[in-house]
Formats: sequence, structure tokens, C-alpha cells
Amino acid sequence: MGHVIDLNADLGEGYDYDAELMPLISSVNVACGGHAGDVDTMRHTVRLAKHHGVAIGAHPSYPDRQHFGRVSLDLSPMLLVEVLTSQLWALNAVCIEEGISIAYVKPHGALYNDAARDPALARLLADTVREIDPDLALMGLAGSAMMAAAREAGLQPVAEAFVDRAYRADGTLVPRSLPHSVHHDEGTAVGQACDLVEQRGVRDEHGAWLPVSAQSLCLHGDTPQAHRFAEQLRAEFARRDIRVAPVWLETCGLD
Repeated sequence: MGHVIDLNADLGEGYDYDAELMPLISSVNVACGGHAGDVDTMRHTVRLAKHHGVAIGAHPSYPDRQHFGRVSLDLSPMLLVEVLTSQLWALNAVCIEEGISIAYVKPHGALYNDAARDPALARLLADTVREIDPDLALMGLAGSAMMAAAREAGLQPVAEAFVDRAYRADGTLVPRSLPHSVHHDEGTAVGQACDLVEQRGVRDEHGAWLPVSAQSLCLHGDTPQAHRFAEQLRAEFARRDIRVAPVWLETCGLD
């Protein structure tokens, strides 16, 4: 019996490749105004996802369009809850109008990385999601504080791994500011994706084996090569009898 894995991508962020990528993924993280996106881009992305049967996730961030949500902000808990709630409800309003539901939440950029290692921030985020809708799943870095917070809050955790990012020995990602943080070689990234699915692990930045149990793999959709890489990955998955589907939806009964 072959393996099954979810493929997700961040779309609705103003790049030109969304329509080409959407048929190749099984879940989409929709920018909802914090770092990118507006009502028009949300509606366009939601319609694309609905057409291709792709699960929809909210992709909230720190309110920082200038830096694309990639800079940590020291916001008060009250203000952070306010901005997250605003972004989630903005996407939810579009989904209601389009007759489809949000299945999960995946934080973006610096918020994602901060919540992965800060238990207090992870709890605030998980509690905010639960207050809005306890049936929403929470996607985050496999083995991180965010996954523990999701379980404590009673949310479905969706453990994520990255096909084109280098890993440290502790399971965190090598920061983008450092050399070799991103696998630009497509063969290396495809090989890492297959290892994550079939061997449930990756080689860390020093070559040591690192166990990683992930339910979803992230493809980056912000480069001109994204579509070609996604096609190459799907072809290799097909050759290895790896099926692409958001199997965690079936697990938590949100489909």
C-alpha cells in the first residue's frame, strides 16, 4: 500500500503562479490581509481552491505588509488576538459568500517561527483559533510548541515539514539569513520530500538523520520555478505510488 501526504502552498500573496499551482496541491494557505492579500485576492484564491477541490486554510500573520510578515513584532496579547481574529474573519466572510468552509489555520512567516518555539505565543494562537471555531485544525512545524498547543487546546494538529528548507539538529529550520538555508537544487528538494514521506525524516544541515513525522509538506509558491518544481515532485510521487491528499481532514472528520 502506498503512502499518502498532503501538499500545501501559500497562495493569494500577489504572485502570478497561483492558477498553475492550485491543481498540484491538496491544501492552500490563503493570505488574509496581514502580510498580503485583500478581499479580491482572497475571493480569487478561494474560487480556485473550490474549483480544484483543494482544502482551504487561513494564513494569518503579524500585521506587517512592509516586510511581508517576515519580521517578529512585539505586540501585546490583546492586540495580537485582535489582528488575528480580524484576518480569520475576513477570510471566513469570503468563504461563506462562496459556499465553502475554512478547514485549518497556518500562521505565516515570523509569526509561524515565533509560535514554533514560544509556548506562550503558541497557546495564545491556539486559543484564538479555538474561540473562533474549535473544529478548525492548526498547521505548524512538526514537533514544535505550536503542535503541543494545538493538542492542549483540543484542536486537530497538522504537523508540517518543508521540502526545500534545511533543518537544524533540533528540528527547527535553518534561518533564511544563513547560507544554504534553502535547497535551490530541485533534485535535492524532491529527494528530501520523498524521505519525509517514505522514511519519515530528513538529513539535517550536518548530514545526521533527523526523524520528522509530518502530515503535510509545504511547497513555496513565490518563485517562477515553483510550478515546474511542483510538477516534478508530483511526477516522482506518482512513480513511487505516493498519493497526494489532505488525509488529516479524514482523520478529524472536517471534510
